[in-house]
Amino acid sequence: MPHSDCPPLPTAGTPSCFPTPERPEGDKADCFWQTHHDELRDHRSTSELPSHSDIVIIGAGLAGVSTAYHLTKDGGSSKSITILEARGACSGATGRNGGHCRPDFYGHIPTYMDRAGDRAGAEIAEFEIANLRALKKVIERESIDCDFTLARSVDVWCNEEAAKSAKAVYDRMVAAGFDYMDDVVFYTGDQVEGICGVKGAKACASFTAGTMWPFKFVMHLIKKVLTLGVNLQTHTPVESITRDTQGGYILDTPRGRIHADNVIHANNAYVSGLLPEYGKNIIPCKGICSRITVPEGTTAPLLNNSYINRTEDNTLSYFIPRADGSIIVGGAAKLFRSHEEQWYDNVNDGVLIDSAKDYYNGYMQRTYRGWEDTGAKVDKIWTGVMGYSFDSNPHIGHVPEKDGQFILAGFNGHGMPVIWLAAQELAKMVSNGVPFEKTSMPRLFQTSQFRIDRAQAGKVEDGDILGTGNFAATKP
Repeated sequence: MPHSDCPPLPTAGTPSCFPTPERPEGDKADCFWQTHHDELRDHRSTSELPSHSDIVIIGAGLAGVSTAYHLTKDGGSSKSITILEARGACSGATGRNGGHCRPDFYGHIPTYMDRAGDRAGAEIAEFEIANLRALKKVIERESIDCDFTLARSVDVWCNEEAAKSAKAVYDRMVAAGFDYMDDVVFYTGDQVEGICGVKGAKACASFTAGTMWPFKFVMHLIKKVLTLGVNLQTHTPVESITRDTQGGYILDTPRGRIHADNVIHANNAYVSGLLPEYGKNIIPCKGICSRITVPEGTTAPLLNNSYINRTEDNTLSYFIPRADGSIIVGGAAKLFRSHEEQWYDNVNDGVLIDSAKDYYNGYMQRTYRGWEDTGAKVDKIWTGVMGYSFDSNPHIGHVPEKDGQFILAGFNGHGMPVIWLAAQELAKMVSNGVPFEKTSMPRLFQTSQFRIDRAQAGKVEDGDILGTGNFAATKP
């Protein structure tokens, strides 16, 4: 559920930061991605929890399962690995997002350049571009059927002032001399609407991005890691973690306890439930997503590109077209930003965001040329819980002051362009003792006591909880 466009909000209270139970009926049916049946969704490798595992991964979404895959592929196969998932596999944000693997070429990169220098900003863009290429390679190598496409993504601005600001950002990025900007084309002028197909467009840009069915991707990886000896335990929430006086950690669950030498926190929005020091660093925030279809027998106008659309009143939506003619579209955060209780510091993904639930009715007809008489309508609509960080960067690496614990979380609704490659690098840290500085990860992604303390001491309005670029950071 990427690309929220909300400003910082007042400090929240302490959340009950654990996943809400899935409803017996409804949750899977509401979300289009999870209508694909997979027998491994509720899998338990063994009837009882193992008493010990060298590595325990908390979370069976993209972050946790990708880490398990890389651990088994890159020198960790001799170690026992257990994945503990509070609900069904891939039931959280990964299984509820927009299916958009879209690197940030220029959007927030100037913010990171201002914070830590041009090279730090470029590191993030280059890492996300490399992540997309790495995903393409693994999908081809493993023959993963997940509807992956590599195409163009189109940014659209329908507000004149916003279009001018976007052009200024683009010009700044070109002037910085980053090679990857050669892949970006920016359009202004009278023909913009004809180029992008969006009514009232004042400017648009395009660059390479990917789309996919995230649930299918993760479930294929699960099948692979299970054949390599990984133990998956679904519907097994971790309730507490305590240090064992003999070494390692004890993880308590409703089904018993398990001892681990290393613990990897890959549960994103829920991470502060077990790591309270991250309580003000990673905040659970709900987003909304939907599937739009046309009536049977109607041929939908062809759309080859994914989009980020911004209306004249700057309401942002992201969407991907699918080969079956349907559209996955979400966002509209401008509509619910003032209704904080509906989405901010809220982990209930079984309840729609009331103030935005009707926004996508008629969306294609009022937005795109050629869709006026298609009868397109919302087929399914759902929510997902994302983890937004205080400074808009994910937290990755060693958990400070907790030897043997690692974190891969806080993706700000932008995990698809980051997680796969970040999991590969974290696996090197866990299995081979590689320090963060020797990985390929951007320096601003490294979790640290400095970042934790800064969020704990600050107010949310001093930060950049939702990636608006307002955070004035000291160089980490």
